[in-house]
Amino acid sequence: MIAAEVLPAQFNVATWFVDRNVAEGRGAVAAFHYEDQTLTYAQVQDLVNRTGNALLAVGVETENRVLMLCLDAPEFIGTFWGAIKIGAIPIPTNTLMRTADYLYFLNDSRAKVAVVSAPLLAEAAPALAEAKHLKHVLVAGGPPGQFLSYEERIANASTTLAAAATSRDDPAYWQYSSGSTGFPKGAVHLHHDMVICCETYAKQVLGIRPTDRVFSAAKLFFAYGLGATGFIPMSVGAQAMLYPHRPTPESVFETIARFRPTIFFGVPTLYAGMLAVKEASTRFDTSSLRLCVSAGEALPDELYTRWRERFGVEIIDGIGTTEIGYIFISNRPGLTRPGSSGRPVPGYELAIVDDEGRPVARGEIGNLRVKGDSTMAYYWNKHEKTKEALFGPWIQTGDKYYEDEDGYFWYCGRSDDMLKVGGIWVSPVEVEATLVRHPAVLEAAVVGREDSDRLVKPQAFVVLKEPASGGAKLADELKAFVKDKIAPYKYPRWIEFVAELPKTATGKIQRFKLRA
Repeated sequence: MIAAEVLPAQFNVATWFVDRNVAEGRGAVAAFHYEDQTLTYAQVQDLVNRTGNALLAVGVETENRVLMLCLDAPEFIGTFWGAIKIGAIPIPTNTLMRTADYLYFLNDSRAKVAVVSAPLLAEAAPALAEAKHLKHVLVAGGPPGQFLSYEERIANASTTLAAAATSRDDPAYWQYSSGSTGFPKGAVHLHHDMVICCETYAKQVLGIRPTDRVFSAAKLFFAYGLGATGFIPMSVGAQAMLYPHRPTPESVFETIARFRPTIFFGVPTLYAGMLAVKEASTRFDTSSLRLCVSAGEALPDELYTRWRERFGVEIIDGIGTTEIGYIFISNRPGLTRPGSSGRPVPGYELAIVDDEGRPVARGEIGNLRVKGDSTMAYYWNKHEKTKEALFGPWIQTGDKYYEDEDGYFWYCGRSDDMLKVGGIWVSPVEVEATLVRHPAVLEAAVVGREDSDRLVKPQAFVVLKEPASGGAKLADELKAFVKDKIAPYKYPRWIEFVAELPKTATGKIQRFKLRA
């Protein structure tokens, strides 16, 4: 599927997601639930138009960047779509970063305006004061201090706003991708990209319906959460939950019981934590769920099986990236192969190649390349990084994969996480997935460590369900357990028990910190 087949040349994506719902008669339908508020599609349109007009009033022009440091709250929805509607470029930004990170994002993007949720000001304010190109800051949801009040600005703005005459190939929004090394890279997405994600994954894998209610533990600033909450439900006029709080296992269960979602988006780490909640299946009503989704890291088959047995609903695992916009390999409801990432999402082509770019034999591990029309145009101001990633219409994801005889794709770790033990590739993901099958283990991360001969062997960092039970006896038991379950050469030669694993804001294990 390519954008030219489904969209006109002149196209503003805010009209497709926002205005179309009202034009097609869904103005009175609930779009977002936030705390004790409900926003209808007509109210979302008003919020978007007011925000767009408020941005115009402070001097935002076509292609100007608008940095968003927003919680999952109405100001995120208003700013994201309002900026796009006036032809500007919103940049949703990780809300869990530090002052120096925000200064980097502001200076790298040359953002003219920032919209910030008040609770984030404490960390962001020094960067806002120092940013070279920033002219105005709008603060939402609390006292603005020295800055402008978002609520005051939109209260005085018009609810009428004509969409800028953009094309389907104009830049629409950026998201910063951290990667494993170097400074974050701004992935530039075009006006057609989100529509492609909805026409492919949302419709043909999720089967998203107007009657669906969506709850995502992944936040809006993250590509996974932006799709789950910010645009996939809007593609069909469904409802979504704006959840600004930290998603603990207990709070997620409470929200599912209260909000009654039909689709829940989580990450494997969260599903593991939720499975560890005692008597959750009797304490919390999860009967509204028709589907659970997982992405961000590989879902071990053990977690899939335990979740389905306990709660009676499938977890559909898949993989997406910031650069490709959303999920491009996924299992299907009723056709899941536990432990795999699934099969290509309709509309995307996959290739597994060696380090020289030559296709490898089926069953052999190689580098994953993807072709699909939601892929970013380029990395902002990172020409060499763009050339390393893009090969014509193909993008190299940095993931190691193999394809089985039935066309299912199996994740084998990041390119820089793979271990070669005795000349054979070892996937840390496989060893981790085996360790978590042991009843004492909550989480595990595996990295390479040199032995006395300076040969790399696996080392495991393990979080236990009962921390006090750790010791040499259990370490030996875990080594034997892995040897018994998978090829013996893959077992971890060293096991270190830790209280927690270092993770990104979106729940991915940071193996590079463990290697260090």
